[in-house]
Amino acid sequence: MRLIAGLGNPERDYRGTRHNMGFETLNKLAFDHDIKMKTSKFRAISGDGTIHGEKVMLFKPQTYMNLSGEAVRDAINFYKLTHDDLIVVYDDIDLELGDTRVRETGSAGSHNGMKSVIYQLGAQDFIRVRAGIGPKPNEWDLSAFVTSRFRPDDIDKMVEGVAKAAAAVETILKSGVKEAMNMFNRRAKNKIDRQQADGE
Repeated sequence: MRLIAGLGNPERDYRGTRHNMGFETLNKLAFDHDIKMKTSKFRAISGDGTIHGEKVMLFKPQTYMNLSGEAVRDAINFYKLTHDDLIVVYDDIDLELGDTRVRETGSAGSHNGMKSVIYQLGAQDFIRVRAGIGPKPNEWDLSAFVTSRFRPDDIDKMVEGVAKAAAAVETILKSGVKEAMNMFNRRAKNKIDRQQADGE
């Protein structure tokens, strides 16, 4: 079984915020693959299903972002999963809104949810799908920015980003992480190269 953990804050208060791109991606996967989500015993909302022939658990910790790793750890220990069975989807301020990157390992950067996951697992060698939310404006506090809601003129790019992140997860399950990295990381690099060529 693959545990696909989307990071975010409880949707009753934080739906539509930048920090909840992980949750939004899992919501799309659940809808597209008819997976029913319900509260689980791991302080999460989760649902079991199959995507491209792989048994999966979609998993949204309800611990608030900074303690996300506790719920992920509990589920991994209960089901006796390895780090290779884990995919974490989360927002990233270092990517433009609408962009997606796939990685097999790496640090948490400034992301407190990822810091919690890495700390609780004692490792960082697991697949992650990063959904861009755009850089923080200089005048904004980081916490205020990531918990703010998308502006109306950002919604289309947000929806595009969620679709890309969901497609990246599906590609990992269907064709492997290397194929997903080739597809989605190249797209982001090509976009940067075009912007630099245009002098943006």
